[in-house]
Amino acid sequence: MFPEYRELISQLKSNHPRFQSLFEKHNQLDHEISRLEGPSGTGYSNEVVRMKKEKLHIKDEIHKILKAENENTVK
Repeated sequence: MFPEYRELISQLKSNHPRFQSLFEKHNQLDHEISRLEGPSGTGYSNEVVRMKKEKLHIKDEIHKILKAENENTVK
């Protein structure tokens, strides 16, 4: 996720509590979705759809933080 921000992600995971929380929640959802879908990816349900939407929302929030922090370091 966001390889162009790899270094910034490492920094924020250790010193930005909101980012850290979002990052962990995104990873938890990713693992849970994979578990529910199964190895063939066919375990599709309303719960998986809900989780994917939540994961996408979290990813958007993470990206907003990354963009803002990146702008602050460039200045």
